[in-house]
Amino acid sequence: MKQFIIGVAMLVPVAGFSYSFDKDVPADIQKQITDDMGFVTTITSEKASNLHKEIFGAVSGTVYKNFFEKRVYEIGLNSCGNANAVACVIPMWYPNKMWLTQNYIKFSHPQIARLMIVFHEARHTEDDFGNWPHATCPRPFLDANGKDMCSIWTGARLEGEPACDSTPKGSYGSSMIMLKNISKFCANCNEKVRMDAGIYADDQFGRITSERARKQIREDLYN
Repeated sequence: MKQFIIGVAMLVPVAGFSYSFDKDVPADIQKQITDDMGFVTTITSEKASNLHKEIFGAVSGTVYKNFFEKRVYEIGLNSCGNANAVACVIPMWYPNKMWLTQNYIKFSHPQIARLMIVFHEARHTEDDFGNWPHATCPRPFLDANGKDMCSIWTGARLEGEPACDSTPKGSYGSSMIMLKNISKFCANCNEKVRMDAGIYADDQFGRITSERARKQIREDLYN
C-alpha cells in the first residue's frame, strides 16, 4: 500500500494581527512585514477619493488592517517562480495565503512601496472576482518620453508581460489608489512618506493600460 504524507506547515502567530507566518519564513522578513503592517495601522485621514471609498473605505489604518486580515490568513516563503518576484498569491494552493520572497528585504525601497506590494497581493486573494488577474502590457510599452516602461522595483522591462491592469479596481489599480490617497490625504504621515507614496502611485498608474480606467483614475485623483 502506498503511503501518502501530508506536510503541515507550523504557523507562528503575529501579535496584534490575525495572520500567521510559516516557521520557515526568516526572522528578518517576518520583522520587516510586521513593522510595515504596524505602520499602516497608524494612518489617519479625514478625506478619501471616491474610488478609494469603493475599494477600501476610509483612508484609515484600521480600515487597511481589516482589509488585509479579511484576505490574508497566512504568510509563507516561496520563490514565486521568478527571480524578480517580491510576493505572490497562488490561488490553486491556498487563495488566502500570501508568499514573500527574499526580494521583500533585498531591494532598497521605502516602506510605503513594500505596503503597495502586500496590498496588491491581498487583492489577488479575492476569488469572487477571479483573483483580479493582471492584464498583459502592450508591445511596445513606452512612457510619455518614449522610453521603455520598466518595473520601479527591479528595472525589468514590462512590455508583453502580465504586469498591467485594465481596471482601476485590480491589483495594480487598487494599490495605486491606496498610495495616491495616502500621498494626498494622510493627516499624520511625514513629508517623506507622502512623497514616496506619490512617486510609487504615479509609477503604478503607468501600468493602467485601459484609457477608460485611466480616465476614471485621473478624474478621481489627478484633477
